Amino acid sequence: MPRFITGVLVATCFTLGTGLAHSQSTSTPIVRSAATDDSLYKAFGEKAGLSALMEDFVKRLVADKRIGAFFKDTNQAHLAEQLTDQLCMLSGGPCVYRGVPMKDAHADMDITKADFNALVEVLQVSMEAKGIPFGAQNRMLARLAPMHREVVTVR
Repeated sequence: MPRFITGVLVATCFTLGTGLAHSQSTSTPIVRSAATDDSLYKAFGEKAGLSALMEDFVKRLVADKRIGAFFKDTNQAHLAEQLTDQLCMLSGGPCVYRGVPMKDAHADMDITKADFNALVEVLQVSMEAKGIPFGAQNRMLARLAPMHREVVTVR
């Protein structure tokens, strides 16, 4: 069965990987439509599971030869924390993601579809490594997918 590759977290990762993650201050929450149930949140192991996943993911992003340069100066702990909150909220958990609007953050970054898809591949490797069920992976990617339009800046 083919993998569901839409690439989504790149939106958040590229935003947080470009110096914005260096700031420890919080901004106005960006409220996106969160899930109405928490079954996906539970499938990812709640906040502890999401946090472990994002720590693994960020390490892999930094090491990735295709897109690691986007994250070379990133505060990795802060990036993982922000990603945890975003996925927690989107999966129906109790968290609030605070961040810059995706379109504004990516306007001058020259992000290609290939960059975007590379990040998704890294995310999938992390989800597999953490034992996230395939169906839950796809459900999360589907919730994140709408960010694609705001992130890819090179058409």
